[in-house]
Amino acid sequence: MHTTPVTLTDRYVDAAMRTVPEGQRADLAAELRASIDDQVEARVEQGEPRPDAERAVLVELGDPDKLAAQYTDRPLWLVGPRYYLTWWRLTKLLWAIVPVCAAFGVALGQTLSGAEFGEIIGSVVSVVLSVMVHIGFWTTLVFFIVERSTHSADVGLVSRWTPDDLPEPRERGTGLSDLVASLVFLAIAAGAILWDHFVGFVYTPETGWMSFLAPSLWPWWIGGLFAVMVLEALLAISVYAKGRWDIGSATVNLFLNLTVAGGALWLLSQQQLVNPEFLDAVIPSDSSGTVTTVVTTGFAFGVVAIAAWDSIDSFLKAARARR
Repeated sequence: MHTTPVTLTDRYVDAAMRTVPEGQRADLAAELRASIDDQVEARVEQGEPRPDAERAVLVELGDPDKLAAQYTDRPLWLVGPRYYLTWWRLTKLLWAIVPVCAAFGVALGQTLSGAEFGEIIGSVVSVVLSVMVHIGFWTTLVFFIVERSTHSADVGLVSRWTPDDLPEPRERGTGLSDLVASLVFLAIAAGAILWDHFVGFVYTPETGWMSFLAPSLWPWWIGGLFAVMVLEALLAISVYAKGRWDIGSATVNLFLNLTVAGGALWLLSQQQLVNPEFLDAVIPSDSSGTVTTVVTTGFAFGVVAIAAWDSIDSFLKAARARR
């Protein structure tokens, strides 16, 4: 199937419109694209090659986030206009990475020390909130000091923007590819569960094939999981039919994620999720149980992280669709 290649202009317009309210996005995108096309054509008429003309026009326009702020009359002020976007991008990046690592470390340490499940959750929530507050405070303070001490002189924190910095366009709402990806993922997950039960996850000469999940989960727990997966598939179809996420769909998605993650965590806390024979076969010399604890804790953290990410992502899409 023939597809139209994505141009630098497409990427620039898409990047500039990401922070523009939905109600203004179509008009501003058309206005910006027409302005870019007019400037490119003027350069081409003067004998400049089209690719060079397009790049030169975008370089003159500058960072699309700054341009979007001008379009919407939104001042970029908190730590100063020069470093605002650098500060905000760095803060978001740190918020996406550091709290997750801190949460895993705290959960692992608390688990190894024998803390109760509720105590672990409380510690993780407390540490995550504290880390996010500290990241916001210290990054803001550093950029505030730099901005004031250099008297707006460039100290190398802000690099010159070029079209090479443009991100690839991202699909808004939900499309056919999202629906297919969701259904394929659910089908693979269901197939893996069935394979684990009827064939096995790992093979050893002494015991043959063994499942990763505890056999006692069949049929009720696994049946409940399959029911939730069917609901997830129906939700994906519903979102595709509507063409966008909304708060209702995101809330249903959150409920389904909490159901799966909550059930998995409870089973892990009761040592009923992972097949004990599997752990004994894979980690036969772990007499202290430390490695087993690390493995199960990592598995639990992965379940929570996936559920949290999927839930947050659906609410972000719903929020973008409402703008």
